Amino acid sequence: MIKRTLPHISRWLGLGITALLAGCKGGILDPKGQVAADEKSLIITATLLMLLVVVPVIVMTIAFAWKYRASNESATYTPKWSHSGKIEAVVWIIPIIIVTFLAIVTWNSTHKLDPYRPLDSSVKPINVQVVSLDWKWLFIYPDLNIASVNQLAFPANTPVNFKITSDAAMNSFFIPQLGGQIYSMAGMQTKLHLIANEAGSYDGMSANYSGAGFSGMKFKALALNSQAEFDSWVQKARAGQPLDAANYAALLKPSESNPVQYFSSVTPGLFYGVLNKYMAGHQTAMESGLSASQLAVLSKSLCAPAAVKE
Repeated sequence: MIKRTLPHISRWLGLGITALLAGCKGGILDPKGQVAADEKSLIITATLLMLLVVVPVIVMTIAFAWKYRASNESATYTPKWSHSGKIEAVVWIIPIIIVTFLAIVTWNSTHKLDPYRPLDSSVKPINVQVVSLDWKWLFIYPDLNIASVNQLAFPANTPVNFKITSDAAMNSFFIPQLGGQIYSMAGMQTKLHLIANEAGSYDGMSANYSGAGFSGMKFKALALNSQAEFDSWVQKARAGQPLDAANYAALLKPSESNPVQYFSSVTPGLFYGVLNKYMAGHQTAMESGLSASQLAVLSKSLCAPAAVKE
């Protein structure tokens, strides 16, 4: 009976492990970028360090319960026992060593994986300004004067410098396979630096609930094989409509599961106008290239459609 049962247990166990590992595909444990790979290494290291404490405690709990069970009359009964130097040494020294090592790892990785820290690379980075809307993502390429909705493209092995804000409820910008997760908030600018080590199409999402259309607030991050492929994508974007005040007002209206859109040009300083319109008219970014009065006018024009959006 036992011999017949064991193969079945092994088969189901193997299927279970396979299913668990399959769940890692496309997620944080299947990294395709240097940042994501470093984060995976940190997660595994921290987990193993904590298991050094958890596993022995579980094993000892079971062992003690078995050894000192009521039916085991051979176990030593010492009701007046109160102290053991050896046990004290083990329960204090080992956790101190583990916590110290974990603290060192955390300190180093916190600085290394700081989302505001530019990546070391000999390749010139691509700058992308990100605006989260209801319920879609707007990507502005300020150096190329184009924009897209729910599709982000860049060459593989090229750093991407993100500046992120919101013109809606707070969201969280997240591309699991490339690493990083950082909030987009109205009136605030956050930064993130990522790179894809291999070409592919990676899922991006909002990791923060923001209303009815949250589940469809997804996009594709396209890491293209070459600069030529990226240039071709840029030309496709330039065949779209201009992202002027009127088109931005239409884009600002809530929509669910929004299709990919391209914009051939972008109103100068649009990102900083969005950022500034929640700041009571104060200039928020000198790098916008606009004067304080120009930025104030742009912000005011962006406030009008926001007041009447459906």
